[in-house]
Amino acid sequence: MSEAVRRFFGNPVIPVVVIDDATQAVPLAETLLEAGISAIEITLRTPQALAAMEAIARDVPAMQLTAGTAVNRHHLQQVKDAGAELVVSPGISTELLEGARELGLALLPGIATASELMLGLNAGLTHFKLFPASAINGIALAKAFAGPFPEARFCCTGGITEAEFPVYLAEANIPSVGVSWLAARPAIAAGRWQEIRAAALRSKPRNPS
Repeated sequence: MSEAVRRFFGNPVIPVVVIDDATQAVPLAETLLEAGISAIEITLRTPQALAAMEAIARDVPAMQLTAGTAVNRHHLQQVKDAGAELVVSPGISTELLEGARELGLALLPGIATASELMLGLNAGLTHFKLFPASAINGIALAKAFAGPFPEARFCCTGGITEAEFPVYLAEANIPSVGVSWLAARPAIAAGRWQEIRAAALRSKPRNPS
């Protein structure tokens, strides 16, 4: 496991964010750090995403900068140039596995089947994104994978609500979840940092009811 992956999974709850204005990136990262969250996934879904990554890499080096929604080698090169050390993809492919290795990037590929998981394990990976978690019954799937693939660990992402995330974290092979509600797009756009800080503080792991 790379240092970038280790740092990422040191956070039980990872904010998966969409940024429309790169000037919001630094105050967002600082707010999250103050609330005890040291990793952030910036998705490649807006024209400002790469500029936002560059700003965090430059001005908030204590934040584990992760790029999300990478689907091809071109994306890998873009996020490496922007300063990301870790890349998250919605799926897995030989293009991503080989490209990340050649560029020296840590990769957290998305998986949803045993065959995809085996592809990643055979490439030497042990940590994966399980996506889309809510649509594929991620908790049950992770439980099923625990037997034949005891070395695999998952960050479950996709539709996980604030009420549900503690149940995911109760599984031994789900050390992290990725969520969009912690730093919601409208809250970022409006600069509602206190709201985001409060959500981050609420995300501290607690026992499921």
